[in-house]
Amino acid sequence: MDALDRRIVNELQGGFPVCEYPFREVAQRLGSTESELITRLGCMLEDGLLTRFGPMFHAEHLGGGLSLCAMRVPPERFEAVAAQVNAFPEVAHNYQRDHAMNMWFVLATETPQALESAIERIETETGLQVFNLPKQEEFYVGLHFHV
Repeated sequence: MDALDRRIVNELQGGFPVCEYPFREVAQRLGSTESELITRLGCMLEDGLLTRFGPMFHAEHLGGGLSLCAMRVPPERFEAVAAQVNAFPEVAHNYQRDHAMNMWFVLATETPQALESAIERIETETGLQVFNLPKQEEFYVGLHFHV
């Protein structure tokens, strides 16, 4: 990451403008161009520096399903299983933890029924049990990673 990539990541964590040309607006604030911003975001996604770029929705408020899930993954299979799990479009985040349940990820689906289906497909694909831990109460934590 160069200085502009860092500024892009820091700027976009604070929100994305809702206007006719949002990329152009952000690029102007950064002293860049719309096409350069879009190209750099694409490169950061392709290189794995960013795992996701897009809006965060309250899936359950829109009639969808949302849950935190955990798995016990043998350490020697962790990278392979992470790749399998991350290939599912319903997976929003995936993190390794130093715990018996060493893989934690968020599933977001269009319907609550699709959540159970996604869990079953992940279990079939990986051969491992997925522990479904649905949200019971929501807390807002303003999180920003300065890079």
